[in-house]
Amino acid sequence: MSNRFKPKYNIKKGDQVVVITGADKDRTKPRLVKEVLVDEGKVLVEGVNIKTRHTKPSAQNTKGGIVKSEAPINISNVMLWDAKAKAPSKVRRERENGKTARVFKKSGEKI
Repeated sequence: MSNRFKPKYNIKKGDQVVVITGADKDRTKPRLVKEVLVDEGKVLVEGVNIKTRHTKPSAQNTKGGIVKSEAPINISNVMLWDAKAKAPSKVRRERENGKTARVFKKSGEKI
């Protein structure tokens, strides 16, 4: 991404999201966001994009073997989950008393 402007995303750590494209696509199952990588435009979602890695035995890991871990996916492939509407929803921003609040477009509820 460009260093000139820092992008603003509507998804934050701890939000409930659904994967809308890709191998793990499921619009009915909300999942938790573990981390947002702003510079890369990616997000780490719990239980999505699992990669397996074969590791050799070492001093820290004496057994070695197969390690499964989550890899980041593009932020455009996820959508915030609206619990009130029980569906994925877009978000708009509203300013109140100098503070910005995220609001679902479907239900109008604040996040």
